[in-house]
Amino acid sequence: MTSRPDDLRHIATFCGQCNCGCPELYVAEGAPPERAIVITDDFGQRIEMSLEQLEVLVADVKAGVLDKVLTPSAG
Repeated sequence: MTSRPDDLRHIATFCGQCNCGCPELYVAEGAPPERAIVITDDFGQRIEMSLEQLEVLVADVKAGVLDKVLTPSAG
């Protein structure tokens, strides 16, 4: 069961410098714990995950796991 848009508590907008439908992070109030975190994209898609999964994602980003994606290769 997917939560209704009015059940979503907005946490953050990633970009926010334009009006193009930037990715956003929400907490789905009343959703099952494994689907409580919702990330939407500018194509109308959404990812639903648990708070624990979000914690792992944030820890990996802080640890530099995505750095090679953001930095052009030197060769």
